[in-house]
Amino acid sequence: MDSVDVLVVGAGVVGLAIAAKLSKHYPQLLIVEKNLSFGEETSSRNSEVIHAGLYYPEHSLKARLCVEGKQLLYQYCQQRHIPHKKLGKLLVANGKAEEAALANILNQAQRNGVHDLMWQTRAQLKRSTPELSASIALLSPSTGIIDVHSYMQSLLAEIESNGGTYACQSEVYSVQANRQGFTVQLHSQGEEISIQCAILINCAGLHATRVAKTIEAMPSQYIPTIHYCRGHYFSYHTKSPFQQLIYPIPSANGLGIHASLNTADQLKFGPDTQYINQLDYHVDLELKAKFVAAIRQYFPNLDASKLQPDYAGIRPKLQAENEGFKDFLIQDSNEHGVNGLINLFGIDSPGLTSSLAIARYVEGLV
Repeated sequence: MDSVDVLVVGAGVVGLAIAAKLSKHYPQLLIVEKNLSFGEETSSRNSEVIHAGLYYPEHSLKARLCVEGKQLLYQYCQQRHIPHKKLGKLLVANGKAEEAALANILNQAQRNGVHDLMWQTRAQLKRSTPELSASIALLSPSTGIIDVHSYMQSLLAEIESNGGTYACQSEVYSVQANRQGFTVQLHSQGEEISIQCAILINCAGLHATRVAKTIEAMPSQYIPTIHYCRGHYFSYHTKSPFQQLIYPIPSANGLGIHASLNTADQLKFGPDTQYINQLDYHVDLELKAKFVAAIRQYFPNLDASKLQPDYAGIRPKLQAENEGFKDFLIQDSNEHGVNGLINLFGIDSPGLTSSLAIARYVEGLV
């Protein structure tokens, strides 16, 4: 039976970041992914935004790791020549109620250590972004975008250069704890194999609870329910009227149908939020009317004929629909009692932005 020091389950952006960090200290590291390639689920089906850290309650992991992770991610992109742009984001309001909500977001951002937000008046917006309809806005200059696939490729190259190993089409189906750590049973590319590891990191995203349930020593009361929240995106097939990201006031379930650009300056809108019971990435054309109505709240001249369904992503949320804030859940033996096991549950937004900070956090637990 083969043996490694560390086995990371799940090669999404967070799993790759953790494996890249730990492979510097544990070259006998294996990261396994059940799909044909890395990052095929949540990591490749999002807005590709580097968030500033505005919304989350102070002292939460989401607030701390987003603000720290933003700085680490920009540094990483510059050092490794990952395509990215610090475009900035306009968070827009129309009417007194939304303006009050913007003021609350500004206060929350400042409590989180984000002090670079600036008010933009209607007159300023008319000069800078004439297609935008808003009575006032907050500019977040440190918000940006990133080519996530290039970022994940770089993390994987780092893992392999440090001596680590990556295996795709490898799905965990049973884990037994023993004195040396864990014996992990895998279906790997048509074969059944066993791997002994000292440290097991469950970073399986949408499937993290299923993986946790395969660990015989894992107490069931520490395995949370993951709720699947699907978000749809529509692409806009004409030149973008915006040079920055445009966000409405967030709702209880998400950040709203916003306008975002990729590194090729292509404009898309989304995501919405739809809680679902099964993993299904279908984008229904009937959603278009809802998107048009939401987008025209801040972009009244939207040409609906240029708006086309693009893709959907599914976020692993700990909160049920219309439930209050739930933080990232990162467990070690101090919580669940299983030595050598670290579980990561509910790593939804801002997981991408936080990825390198999450890796540092997990390194501290190991």
